[in-house]
Amino acid sequence: MSLELRWRIAFTLGALLIYRIGSFIPLPGIDLSVWAQFFSANSDGILGLFSMSGGGGAGRLAIFALGILPYVTAAILIQLVFIVFGRMKKLRSQGELGRQTIVSYTRYLTVVMAAVQGYGIAVGLEGVPNLIAEPGWLFRLSTTVTLAGGAVFLVWLSDQITLRGIGNGIALILCVGIVTELPSAIYGTLELARQDMLSSGLLLLTLVMALAVIGFVVFMESARRRLLVEFAPRQTGEHKVKTPASYLSLKLNSAGVIPVFGASWLMLVPLTFATLVGDEGPGLLAAVARGFGNGQPLFLICYAVLIVVCGLIYTAMVLDPAQTAESLQRHGGVIQGVEPGEATAAHVDRVLSMTTLLGATYLALICLIPEILVSYVQVPFYFGGASLLIVVCTVLDIGAFFQVGAFGKLGGYRQ
Repeated sequence: MSLELRWRIAFTLGALLIYRIGSFIPLPGIDLSVWAQFFSANSDGILGLFSMSGGGGAGRLAIFALGILPYVTAAILIQLVFIVFGRMKKLRSQGELGRQTIVSYTRYLTVVMAAVQGYGIAVGLEGVPNLIAEPGWLFRLSTTVTLAGGAVFLVWLSDQITLRGIGNGIALILCVGIVTELPSAIYGTLELARQDMLSSGLLLLTLVMALAVIGFVVFMESARRRLLVEFAPRQTGEHKVKTPASYLSLKLNSAGVIPVFGASWLMLVPLTFATLVGDEGPGLLAAVARGFGNGQPLFLICYAVLIVVCGLIYTAMVLDPAQTAESLQRHGGVIQGVEPGEATAAHVDRVLSMTTLLGATYLALICLIPEILVSYVQVPFYFGGASLLIVVCTVLDIGAFFQVGAFGKLGGYRQ
């Protein structure tokens, strides 16, 4: 192992240690014993899921309770807005200057979103009886500044990991936040089994399902649709040199976890409606509200459809078959058995549509399995599809980094 690789590993571990320490430093003016009781009583819903994705910071009301999710949300929103208004292609054509412009807009929006979320959390905490020692504007201001500052610091820390460490800093922080919360969930499951509150059959089923889903995610994330590209011979002096054929590789899941986040945001509308209307009593509105409860068929169907639609729309906006065909023609490349120009663009568009539909369906399936296990099989803990995708993709990314570090130039690898 080279000295540079050792330094990168040490830097990454040190940065992640700082992140973990910050997730245990509580906000000022909080009675942690009261919050522990409140969180324990409400940890089965969105609060528990938010705590897992933030490394347990929400469960301890730490200064890093927001985690790095405000930046992830801002990055996705900025990307979608630029794509819709046609500015993404223009900025990408500007090279490094365009990339820095996108990063700057993303950071500004991160500060705004973190401040808004921090203020909302401060107001919500004041509604918990006996939790705040001195409620008021001073507590709201200090909590907002602390939470927003923690989120911004994590953005800076993730950038340092990407530049000086191994892998992608944002993905590593998200992954560590999720993985560090798994032992407590596993321990709680084993404790239920020890007390005969959970059957051994269900425990075995959960283990088999977890291994099968992880294997399926690894397979799908590594899957590629390769199109054989042949190049015309190059004239070198008096001889023609045949250029070796290559492949146009299309990733099965080219949209990543963005369709999952997009679908989750869109699902907030019916979920908020269901919460406001209530699911008790007769009537059409109450029936619809019951249908949008977690694990209900209407909720699962709408969630799956939204993931597939978001995946198709996002991929269609980002990947341009016409541009791909133009690039191939400019470099003298021809897809085997397809005429150059419009025919190539149509062929790439058809293949891309099929692979995207398959990839989006895979994302929907991965996100529905946890919902079904919790609602119908009574699995005692929740591990979301987005969390699983983040963990698996981060591990694959680190594996690729070490492979390049061992057999290639370490500094040249970046995802």
